[in-house]
Amino acid sequence: MNSLKNRVQLIGYLGADPEVRTVENGNKLARLRLATNETYTNARGEKVTETYWHQVVAWGKTAEIAEKLLSKGQEAVIEGKLVNRSYIGKDGQKKYVTEVVAEELKALPRKEKAE
Repeated sequence: MNSLKNRVQLIGYLGADPEVRTVENGNKLARLRLATNETYTNARGEKVTETYWHQVVAWGKTAEIAEKLLSKGQEAVIEGKLVNRSYIGKDGQKKYVTEVVAEELKALPRKEKAE
């Protein structure tokens, strides 16, 4: 059997402009909030749309591309891997985070609003 890979592909809208900073070693880091929607019909026959928010991080050249191409409200395709990590918060409590580490991204053209 072929080895299984940790791969994620999301298509959604940015909730804010990417937060980009340069870390100590000179590498760029971009943090993105991406919203995806899922629509279904519930038991009463009503159409329901649920929005899910995803935390995305990008490093190096991918972060530079995010900084140049993406902005709040932009539709984008993000491909990467799912990562779980933990850290100690300012309150001294252990926090857990699940995020997508972007390896590729693409800005989709903005849709024109009908008059």
